[in-house]
Amino acid sequence: MKKGLIGVQMSTIAPAKMPSFDAFDAMKKLTDIGYHCIEISQVPMTPENVAGFRKSIDELGMNVSSCTASVAPMVPGMPGEYLNNPDDFKKIVEDCRKLDCDMLRIGMLPMTCMGSYEKAMDFAKEADETAARLKEEGIDLYYHNHHVEFARYNGKYLLDIIKDNTKNLGFELDIHWIHRGGENPVEFIKKYAGRIRLLHLKDYRIGEMKMPEGGIDFTNRESIMKFMGGFNNVVQFAEVGEGTLPVAACIEAGLAGGSEYFLVEQDDTYGRDPFESLKISHDNLVKLGYGEWF
Repeated sequence: MKKGLIGVQMSTIAPAKMPSFDAFDAMKKLTDIGYHCIEISQVPMTPENVAGFRKSIDELGMNVSSCTASVAPMVPGMPGEYLNNPDDFKKIVEDCRKLDCDMLRIGMLPMTCMGSYEKAMDFAKEADETAARLKEEGIDLYYHNHHVEFARYNGKYLLDIIKDNTKNLGFELDIHWIHRGGENPVEFIKKYAGRIRLLHLKDYRIGEMKMPEGGIDFTNRESIMKFMGGFNNVVQFAEVGEGTLPVAACIEAGLAGGSEYFLVEQDDTYGRDPFESLKISHDNLVKLGYGEWF
């Protein structure tokens, strides 16, 4: 029976979320849970981290589905490695080869492009040209969506416009952000069949609405706005299987559309140890019948 490989998006356990970070040690914790695949994101690709990931491939059987790269800075002057810089391009390709990885993914539309159709189209053109260059190196380039790409221009979603105006760029669809953008993730995934080797498994829930201490002062605008801020931001990221999304149907739609890797991600675990959250997601996916996909 056809199946994919379930892994972890490293942003869930990125160094910024950990008291200390050692790439190999983190990979050992993941394999102890049952994961044997990762997508690298929000981890500096220093020689030490690349060596740690390589060691996990050799000693733990880890598979690196994809690494992360940006075409250009998210905001002007932002430090980092960028594909439009020739030296960075070479280094990024070399890192992929060291990790037996043939996919790169762009994590987000540059902030400077948001709200501008023309700038978004300039980004799409540059990304597609970069994808063509990477194909010559044996690497595919994918674009990961959030909810902002569900802004409409002339009646079409920005994400669909990017898809329809590129031929080399693939897409890494995120089921949580599709839902938050207002679409049915199962049906939306079907529209992208043939361009999705990667799919993000991220559940969606409505958190507990807590009343402010002392209640609400309805004569005070600041008190009212603070309450409304909590009300409007009650949407949360959830462990896979702990939220409201039809995870199994999303997986099957992705598999039918060519997805090979299904990556568990949770942007915020709300005080819970991220490895504990990843175990909950793992165990729920096993219960759903995907135990052989790890």
